[in-house]
Amino acid sequence: MAIFTNQATLTYNGSTTNSNIAYGEILDVLVATKTSVEGTYAPGNLVTYVVTLRNTGNAPLTGLVVTDDLGGYDFNGTMVYPLSYEAGSVALFTNGVPQAAPTVTAGPPLVFSDITVPASGDAVIVYQARANAYANPAVGGTIDNTVTVTGDGVSTPITATETVGVAVEPMLTISKSITPVQVVDNDRVTYTFVIQNSGNQAVVATDNATVTDTFDPILTALTVTFNGAPWTPGVQYNYNEATGLFATVPGQILVPAATYTQDPVTGAYTATPGIATLIVTGTI
Repeated sequence: MAIFTNQATLTYNGSTTNSNIAYGEILDVLVATKTSVEGTYAPGNLVTYVVTLRNTGNAPLTGLVVTDDLGGYDFNGTMVYPLSYEAGSVALFTNGVPQAAPTVTAGPPLVFSDITVPASGDAVIVYQARANAYANPAVGGTIDNTVTVTGDGVSTPITATETVGVAVEPMLTISKSITPVQVVDNDRVTYTFVIQNSGNQAVVATDNATVTDTFDPILTALTVTFNGAPWTPGVQYNYNEATGLFATVPGQILVPAATYTQDPVTGAYTATPGIATLIVTGTI
């Protein structure tokens, strides 16, 4: 919507007088909305966006350009972009009917060209962008993403913004090693399990995280430690010497959240995972 004003001037016999100021509004016939399907993001994951262009006028709007800022923000005088367009992900629908994909410039900024919105109809653009190293992974992080629509029949640029927050969750991986690698019967062998959490939320007792393993060959005379503290069978873990099945008691595996730093020069975030270590030693 744009407001315009107009004022007339009357002159007579060398005198001048002005009329009142008349106000009018130019109503936009195009309305744009933008939504995220997922509602949250996680570093490295895709976010699906839906941009809807609705034409309330009685003539089609052609040759429109939709520009997505990919969440760009200023970092120490340089623009950085927390989203990267996922090549080939765009789909276009007109009044619900699939159309050929629009022309794409990946950017940043991301640009979709030659969009047509029929009279009293809509065009929907669906596409994906990946959260990259410039997306804040810490709790409270957000990506503010704006599209701007320009073209013939659009008197002023139309914008629509969607804000998504970072997902608050742990992200665990586990690795296992054996020491020594070469053993003989009746030797002691040690299995080390390293659990890493690259997520922004710690794993707590109520998450009921567990580690299970079936030792083959079967171990006897187990000793178990977690983060250096000794564990007691039947309290923190259970072990069946007949089958070799080892399992921690739910809620005993605790892993701190990752910590994050933003490079003061580039603006890229790096994660230092939270780590927990489970060590199981037994005789073969």
